[in-house]
Amino acid sequence: MPYKEKEILKKYYTIGEVAEMLQVSTSLIRFWEGEFGIIRPKKNRNGNRQFTKEDIENVKLIYHLVKEKGYTLQGAKDLLKNNTKEVKDKLEIIESLRSLKSFLIDLKTQL
Repeated sequence: MPYKEKEILKKYYTIGEVAEMLQVSTSLIRFWEGEFGIIRPKKNRNGNRQFTKEDIENVKLIYHLVKEKGYTLQGAKDLLKNNTKEVKDKLEIIESLRSLKSFLIDLKTQL
């Protein structure tokens, strides 16, 4: 059985790293943090935000609703207030389908 190197995962990410993941500005993430109560990064002694995986998933959820689906901020807030679990489940399905699509495209190019 071949050796598989484990991927090193960080416990905390900076706001710059999160912004780079989503290709948005750091000011937009700070704005969403103030608007949406589900984004609650910890702050270190210097006041720098430290985002956990859960925080990043919440930012991705807001990004999906506002940027991809076209919801207004108030519409996204209302949707998250009433159906957070349902919206998270739908986003998870969409991400897995995107992953499957990219895998199939890579497979097609290899053939």
